[in-house]
Amino acid sequence: MKKIMIAIILLVILYIYHYDEYNNIEDSIRFRVVANSNSSNDILMKEKVVKELSYILFDKTKSLEETEKNIYDNLKNIENKIDILFKNNNYNKNFNISYGMNRIPKKTYKGKVYEEGNYKSLVIEIGEAKGNNYFCILYPSLCLLDSEELNKGNNYKSKIIEYFEELF
Repeated sequence: MKKIMIAIILLVILYIYHYDEYNNIEDSIRFRVVANSNSSNDILMKEKVVKELSYILFDKTKSLEETEKNIYDNLKNIENKIDILFKNNNYNKNFNISYGMNRIPKKTYKGKVYEEGNYKSLVIEIGEAKGNNYFCILYPSLCLLDSEELNKGNNYKSKIIEYFEELF
């Protein structure tokens, strides 16, 4: 019974810690990929870009500094991956990659509302960038569930479960 109570208390503490961590807007890095339009082909290419970049960006870092370094170190790699993806799919659109303070519209993501404003973010605009967009938070890593959806068959664990496992 004592172990169960300790486990419950630890889970509550971890939940509170993660709740605060994931709600600190000032220390977050957002990720946005905007499709050229809402045509099925443009949306498909947006999804392919997200999937391709998920291997580089999602759940690779444990701190804000590591996330920023990962982005900076991979900007050329990101550009090359998109170039190759577009060429392989005969998709003749330009794209723009911007990392820094970018204008982000109001978003509801995983039940939380993120107000419109200028935020530290990695934004990829495809073509005219008039279509729907993909949005997630790179740091703290809230793209984890999205990467599961994009990479069915890969096994990812909840951060809370990982921390809990480390304690025991």
